[in-house]
Amino acid sequence: MNNSSSNILQAIELTKQVPSPEGQLIILQDVSFSLSAGASLAVVGVSGSGKSTLLGLLAGLDVPSSGSVILDGTELNSLNEDGRARLRNQCVGFVFQSFQLLPSLNALENVMLPLELVGARDAEQNAKERLSDVGLSQRIHHYPNQLSGGEQQRVAIARAFIGAPKILFADEPTGNLDQKTGQQIIDLIFSLNKELGTTLVLVTHNPAIADHCDQRLTLADGRITQD
Repeated sequence: MNNSSSNILQAIELTKQVPSPEGQLIILQDVSFSLSAGASLAVVGVSGSGKSTLLGLLAGLDVPSSGSVILDGTELNSLNEDGRARLRNQCVGFVFQSFQLLPSLNALENVMLPLELVGARDAEQNAKERLSDVGLSQRIHHYPNQLSGGEQQRVAIARAFIGAPKILFADEPTGNLDQKTGQQIIDLIFSLNKELGTTLVLVTHNPAIADHCDQRLTLADGRITQD
């Protein structure tokens, strides 16, 4: 178990290179930081600075060219793809810019899905409670194409928090929303985050959103420019 003074997430000299016609293209170079359990971190920088790549490495969705990530006490490099997936299922939630809802499932079914995948018995009741938390009790049987963008993102947030994750990764969660709706979504993420004691890693280009967070990591050309 982590206590509030322990690091739930640590990046150690993370580097990511990919081949290109001109040779090796460096996307991230020597990124190191740590984050305490329950804290919030904004990752900021211009488009193409490596923010989403960093998020993918931290969550074990991708593997670094060198360096390592320690997530909830486990070094991701020591796990194979299945092991990383198991760790994500146990302690990670995601919110993406593009919502990532399954169009053939209604709101309730989309939120239930992570619990159903691990065989939890109380998936439906938990999903109803989370949808209530995000203000969608009246919309649980609506399909994604029957919901506004803001409502779809609320469903995605309910799904992200359904397993009471220790850490939530949010990649530009307001990117497809108007300013007012985006602010409501950010307020919702932070209130749920505080209520559940989740750690938050938030990629954003919005300085006002970054100001909400305890820490800020600024990337430029794949390197940290300021903490």
